[in-house]
Amino acid sequence: MILLKTLSVLWLIHSNSDASPVQFIDKRALPRVGGVNLAGCDFGMSTDGSSGTSYCPGTDQISHFVEKGANIFRLPVGWQYLVGNNQASTSLDSTFFATYDNLVKTALATGWYVMIDVHNYARWNGGVIGQGGPSDNDFANLWKLLAGKYKSESKVIFGLMNEPHDVDINQWATTVQAAVNAIRAAGATTQSIALPGNQWTHPEGWISGANDPLLSVTDPADSSGSLLIIDAHKYYDGDGSGTSTECVTNAVDVYTSFKTWLKQHNKKAIISETGGGNTASCQTDVGQAIKYISENSDVFVGFTIWSAGSFSSSYGLSITPTNGADNDLFVKAVQPYLPG
Repeated sequence: MILLKTLSVLWLIHSNSDASPVQFIDKRALPRVGGVNLAGCDFGMSTDGSSGTSYCPGTDQISHFVEKGANIFRLPVGWQYLVGNNQASTSLDSTFFATYDNLVKTALATGWYVMIDVHNYARWNGGVIGQGGPSDNDFANLWKLLAGKYKSESKVIFGLMNEPHDVDINQWATTVQAAVNAIRAAGATTQSIALPGNQWTHPEGWISGANDPLLSVTDPADSSGSLLIIDAHKYYDGDGSGTSTECVTNAVDVYTSFKTWLKQHNKKAIISETGGGNTASCQTDVGQAIKYISENSDVFVGFTIWSAGSFSSSYGLSITPTNGADNDLFVKAVQPYLPG
């Protein structure tokens, strides 16, 4: 009888035109996020996945960017940096992982979000994961280890892989599924997982349908799939590569099409790499792009700008403060849209 009365009350509240409808909120859902990449642990990781000398940035920039309003840090790291020469990924390198872990935990201690980004372009020393290079099991082992370390950290986002390219997308979907399964099996069942597509995970690849096999990836911990978000990167120079300091577009037309695609497939996305040079063109175009992303948080979870960390001010796309001061790109195009 109590249950029936309760249901009746809920029905009356829902049906009363003067009352707000009953809403069920997924407390695991990400808020609107905005922040920076802190690069360094990926240094020496070439685009073929081979490892050179890597070093992580210090933790001093974390408090700086929190004070500016950032509520997320993407922390790129090389697969080889985490496990040494152990391609099978049966254990983490005790020295190098400790350095990376300190960066992760210092960022988490602010109360904000951390995106762990394995920065290998779907490769290990030139071999594509599951396609002649490391096995899917090797990759799953890596994510099992990382998820086991951070399974109790609700504000960790698992960014499976930075910018896959020139991969067989059907096989890549199988590889991604193996990593998702490993993360959940390790006990990390409430965190979001960012799924990367082919073609350097540019929005255009998703819009065109080239990454559609990834829509079949399922989440063992959540049948709704709401914790599986799309990972996308976008730059605004002539060829979209992020290698020029001049911007030629704000890409709002691309984001508008991407928004439509996301809605059609009931997905959300994070733009985990975006940015430009400290030039007038990029101050305008990057600012307009991030403004659009921030104003459409129903589908865009947020962004992380590329890049701070161990970059010097001489790097064309650097957001690293110089003597504690931010450059004009950050001040004009990024900071106004930070949510913290």
